[in-house]
Amino acid sequence: MADEQASPNRIVSSPADAAIIKRSIAIAGHRTSVSLEEAFWRELKSLAKRQGRSVSALVAAVDADRRSANLSSAIRVFILRALAERQ
Repeated sequence: MADEQASPNRIVSSPADAAIIKRSIAIAGHRTSVSLEEAFWRELKSLAKRQGRSVSALVAAVDADRRSANLSSAIRVFILRALAERQ
């Protein structure tokens, strides 16, 4: 499957993009799960690629910076901020 670039005009294009999917990811040497909608996962992969990092490395950075929100919520907020900064 080809990597898709998410654009601000195509964040959620179908009901499938809004379905929450639980994914397992390794951060800081341990496995954890994040539950993200497909649209957020696609944008997370795109951000990691643009930054020259793996998704795991980007999620580890989000995890290190979060205060009290759960990891999935912290990732969503991180992505929203990154999208806002692009505009």
